[in-house]
Amino acid sequence: MQPFLGADFLLTSEASRRLYHDVAASLPIVDYHNHLDPAQISADTKWDTIGRIWLKGDHYKWRAMRWAGIDERRITGEADFREKFDAFAETMPQCLGNPLYHWSHLELYRYFGLDGLIFSPKTATEAWEAANSKLAEPDFGARGLLRRMKVEFVGTTDDPCDSLEHHQALSKVEDLGFRVVPSFRPDKAFKIEQDGFAEYLERLSATCGVRIASFDDLMGALESRLDAFVASGCRAADHGLDVLHIADDLAKGDPNSVLRKRLSGATLDEKDIAVFQTAVLVGLGRAYAARGLVMQMHIGAIRNNSSRVLAAVGPDSGADSIGDRPIAAPLNRLLDHLDRTGELPRTILYCLDPSRNEVIATAAGNFQDGAVPGKVQAGSAWWFNDQLDGMERQMVQLAQMGLLSRFVGMLTDSRSFLSFPRHEYFRRLLCRMVGNWMDEGHIPPDFDLAEGLVRDVCYTNAKRWFLD
Repeated sequence: MQPFLGADFLLTSEASRRLYHDVAASLPIVDYHNHLDPAQISADTKWDTIGRIWLKGDHYKWRAMRWAGIDERRITGEADFREKFDAFAETMPQCLGNPLYHWSHLELYRYFGLDGLIFSPKTATEAWEAANSKLAEPDFGARGLLRRMKVEFVGTTDDPCDSLEHHQALSKVEDLGFRVVPSFRPDKAFKIEQDGFAEYLERLSATCGVRIASFDDLMGALESRLDAFVASGCRAADHGLDVLHIADDLAKGDPNSVLRKRLSGATLDEKDIAVFQTAVLVGLGRAYAARGLVMQMHIGAIRNNSSRVLAAVGPDSGADSIGDRPIAAPLNRLLDHLDRTGELPRTILYCLDPSRNEVIATAAGNFQDGAVPGKVQAGSAWWFNDQLDGMERQMVQLAQMGLLSRFVGMLTDSRSFLSFPRHEYFRRLLCRMVGNWMDEGHIPPDFDLAEGLVRDVCYTNAKRWFLD
């Protein structure tokens, strides 16, 4: 029986152990999409307790705690962080089979040296005291935690109206040891159907110092902010496309008329929304291509489903789930709108519904043009899918329908500074897969060939896209 999360965790063959320990384990991390707060990195924030750094803002843990019957007071409510930590300790034994069980223990082991501790109410005090003692050390602030995991690149997620002051401050730190750059997230500017759209345009107008009264004004403001992002090191944009409203023909709609209609207070229909969203996304796609940026699309979440949780806690609180709307036709239309004029940027596609993995992989294959290897990517298993089964399924389908060798690999997509062992989790799984392929005769017993694949997927491909 192997030890829990031991040195050879997930590594079921000699080939997989060699690939992980000799190649993958020591590679730096390029975390090109996350939701870390740049202000905390700039200030080198320190945390007083593991309760605060581990549980504040982590909707994965909140969701599990609610499922385990924990009262909201001890999750996001007025209880202190020791009470919340103890509540999570009560939840942990119920998480067997859930990736939180692995992630949480890896975080305790890799950051706080608690190897072998099984987190539960019986060990909560030991974990609390040991972790808090570590957090009190000088190099356990936000920057030290990133360095500890050999993070080389951090791509945060930022609204066009963000000041970028913290990114600018970080760019001047000579001994930082890693790069922190903003990623452009303009969701509020193209989700014209949502409450608060008009108010958001007022905020964007104030940020840019221009009045946004037309579609051209809007696109000019967004491109102005995009240039400010590029000046601060931006390498990518990201879009949360819960529903793909994509028009068949760009020439048949007038986004300016739709914008005026919305600002007058009128109700938009599906066609109006599609005309406007398509025009914004195509215009931005062209702007990304002109500036050499990567375009990311996160497709298919249904957000804030519980009005009770939304009212009590707010958005991004663990009441989101997988959507099942059709994506194949609108996604291909959107990519084709850009590809037909040679203005499709490097693109990464993610879908929350794992049954659409093949749709994503085959859509990516439609728009490869020979200019950039893997120009359109089937992105990593996202959110509910970044567990062992989901990650393996995504990579196998990508390998079978595209080129796994060109995959830009794992990301945390997390708000937590303790989430980086997820890269180790992914790397161990990848090495198990490739090692098993060798053992089963699916690929040659050529370690140079297999090591090249592992190195590229774990690090080199992402480095080429986001750092070189």
